[in-house]
Amino acid sequence: MSLENHLKIDSPKVATDIENLIKEKMVSLKREGVIIGLSGGLDSAVAAGLLSRAVGKDKVRALIMPEKDSAPRSKKDAQMVASHYGIKTEIIDLTPYLKLFGIYRLLPTKFLPKIFQAKLVRKFYELYYKKTGETFFQTQLLGTSGYPYQGWLNKSSAYYRAKHRLRMVLLYREAELNNLLFISSANKTEWLTGFFVKWGCDGVGDVAPLMGLYKTQVRELARFLEVPEKIIDKTPSPDMMPGITDEYAMGITYDRLDLILVGIEKKLSLAEIASQAGIEKKTVEYVNELYKRSEHMRKVYTLRVLNNYETLSSRA
Repeated sequence: MSLENHLKIDSPKVATDIENLIKEKMVSLKREGVIIGLSGGLDSAVAAGLLSRAVGKDKVRALIMPEKDSAPRSKKDAQMVASHYGIKTEIIDLTPYLKLFGIYRLLPTKFLPKIFQAKLVRKFYELYYKKTGETFFQTQLLGTSGYPYQGWLNKSSAYYRAKHRLRMVLLYREAELNNLLFISSANKTEWLTGFFVKWGCDGVGDVAPLMGLYKTQVRELARFLEVPEKIIDKTPSPDMMPGITDEYAMGITYDRLDLILVGIEKKLSLAEIASQAGIEKKTVEYVNELYKRSEHMRKVYTLRVLNNYETLSSRA
């Protein structure tokens, strides 16, 4: 079977299975509804569609949480999705909270128009790649020891990751105040490459209904769920820093990325993946490096310590 065929899904069946999972967990975890963060992007729109079908629109709540770096259309797109599915929303502006934490002082660009901020950020990404041979995203999957521009790297990480983690705090606050199930909208492509923030709103949750789907499969499911075409066609973006889209940050399109990830999951050699996907081996090696570097983000390291009784018992 070709790698492309592995990405094909039976959308009606997948939707039904996910909806059953959501309903089951809402009952078993004794919750009275669900809550999700709506970003105006594809993943949260698909998750919202599944939730409204699974538990009914009256039991779905959504938080829309823009801040000063968010694209103006993001809030409007999120509101459009909520209206499309009849979901109740609350808008919380993160800007005052982030100012309180001093986040905007880390990368002070407030005096520049957004178009110049975007150009400045992209220029740095390009210069960084020329100097190091790595994408900025690739470097930030691990610590920054030994890298040039270390101070800027660290400030950049703190700058955008704080936004995701603040969203997580606010979502869990509302979930716990109202006895709701917190739904993550992270997908498998993000999970396997580290394109999420650990302990952020996309890296945690009570249920992650899209975690078993690659980004291209999420887009296919979106069409079945009748997500507005504007959202399906929208360029994916983390909406954390001006000028940065998902594919620009990662340096590869989702179509190519998903084919490579399927091959990695199938435990094919890198040469086999390159051959079957029709993608140069250098790109396959790059994606495999993302997969390896982000491994720590998918786990918590610990040590099993036996008490004296268990140690003696095991030796008896």
